[in-house]
Amino acid sequence: MGIEPGAQRVSPWGLFSIWLGLGAQSWGGGAATLLLIRREVVERRAWISGEEFTRYWAICQMTPGINLLGLTVLIGWRMGRAWGAVLALLGLLLPSVTITAALTAVYASVSGLTLVEAALRGVIPATVGLGLLLSWQMGAPIMRQAHARGRADLMVAGATMLGAGAAVLLWQPPVVLVLLTAGCAGALWGWLRARRER
Repeated sequence: MGIEPGAQRVSPWGLFSIWLGLGAQSWGGGAATLLLIRREVVERRAWISGEEFTRYWAICQMTPGINLLGLTVLIGWRMGRAWGAVLALLGLLLPSVTITAALTAVYASVSGLTLVEAALRGVIPATVGLGLLLSWQMGAPIMRQAHARGRADLMVAGATMLGAGAAVLLWQPPVVLVLLTAGCAGALWGWLRARRER
C-alpha cells in the first residue's frame, strides 16, 4: 500500500481501525461526523493540516454525491492510495450502516413515546452547536492564511464567507453555483493582486 510523500506511516489495519472508530462515533449527522474526522486527522494524528482539511472539504463540496464519503476517500488515498481509500471508506461505513439499520428498527416501535420525542428535541440543538464549532474551526485557518498575506486578502476572504452565507440564506442558489462564483472571485482577486505586485 503506497503512502503519499510526507504522510505518516500507518498500517492497513491501523487505518481501517481508526476509520472504524470514527464510524462508530458518527452520531448526530454530517456536522458531527465532520468534526470527528477533523479532530482525528488534523488535531490528533496530524495526517494533514487544517488548511489541507478545509481545501479537501471544499473539493468535496464541488462534487456530486455524499461529501463526507468523498472526504473519507481523499484522506484514505492520501494515507494509502487505493487501498487506503477502500479501507477508510469501509471503516467509516460499516458501523454506521449497521447502527442505522438497528436504530431504524428500534425507532419504528418507540417513535410515538413522549420521552423519545423530548430526547430528539434535545439532540437537534446540540447538532447545530457542533456545526457552529466546526464552521469556526474550518474558517479560522483560512482567515489566518489570508491575514498573513495582508489586510486586503483578509477582507476578501471575510467578504467571500459572509457573501456565500448571505446568498444561500436569501436566494438559496445551488451550492455548486455559490462555490463556482466564489472560486471565480478568488481567481480574479489573485490575478489582480499578482498584477499589482508586478
